[in-house]
Amino acid sequence: MNNIDPQYLSLCQDILDNGTKKQTRTGTDSISIFGRQIRHKMSDGFPLLTTKKMAWKTIVTELLWFLRGDTNIKFLHDNNCHIWDGDYEKSGRTDGELGPIYGKQWRQWQGWLVKDGKAVGSLWYDQIARLVHSLKTEPDSRRLMVSAWNVGELDQMVLPPCHYGFQVYTRELSIKERFELWNKIPTRDVMDFPIGYLTEEQYHEVLDKIGVQRRAISLMWNQRSVDVPLGLPFNIASYGLLLHILAEATNMIPDELIGNLGDCHIYENQIDGIKEQLTREPFKLPELFVNSEFWNHEYSTISRYINSMEIGDFQIENYQSHPSIKMPLSN
Repeated sequence: MNNIDPQYLSLCQDILDNGTKKQTRTGTDSISIFGRQIRHKMSDGFPLLTTKKMAWKTIVTELLWFLRGDTNIKFLHDNNCHIWDGDYEKSGRTDGELGPIYGKQWRQWQGWLVKDGKAVGSLWYDQIARLVHSLKTEPDSRRLMVSAWNVGELDQMVLPPCHYGFQVYTRELSIKERFELWNKIPTRDVMDFPIGYLTEEQYHEVLDKIGVQRRAISLMWNQRSVDVPLGLPFNIASYGLLLHILAEATNMIPDELIGNLGDCHIYENQIDGIKEQLTREPFKLPELFVNSEFWNHEYSTISRYINSMEIGDFQIENYQSHPSIKMPLSN
């Protein structure tokens, strides 16, 4: 069931109907509203908009770039991804660096070693590695969070983070849910479960032994500024993909994707494109196929695990969409 396109189109209509006109730093006026939410059950399909064609490889490329801790535009250009070009060119830099943006904060957040009230050295925090470790050792923790909003380094970034943090949540699957997962395995062994003779925990243990996931994982991201026509469709798909990657790394199943959205805006030069998109009927959502066969599952560090991923490992199947819509990007 496709509930992403209807939610997205409803948000667009809400902005057109109720938005406030604002001047912006880009020089292009916008209309905006504040404080909305997107929710999606991953079991309903992968959340890639169908009311316009999405650039899937670009979405994958950017996310892997973040996860590798890279902040140089070279990796993007090497993979024909140009969504950061405008911010880079506007910055006046010539070394390819975009400053301590998402990848740096996710993988190398700078802290300080303090002794007797004085900073005596620096520390680097790999938030993604810590998150994966905590998911494996403390899956019910309420501290499963990653932040990109490093106040002390905002002025060094070509663009302060729009989606500034995310939190994950896990829960144990019920016996019924786990049996449903087992029934979906094409190569599953035929097993005779003595219904009524095992305790719930014994059923869980049997399912553990045959490799059926025991937990589901959900992800909620927070976003201060939302370019709804161009940015939000990418953000939804990117965090859906991140949820799949975290699930693969921790042997869980993707559950729910949630986006908390602050300033949701449409630039005035995007209105015609949005009005066209509003006339389109959604198609069924596609499925994501992840080829993890050659990933470094026996990793000693999360970096080796992430660096073993290739852009081509993430394929969208049965994707039917309307044509793309050209809309300007305001930097």
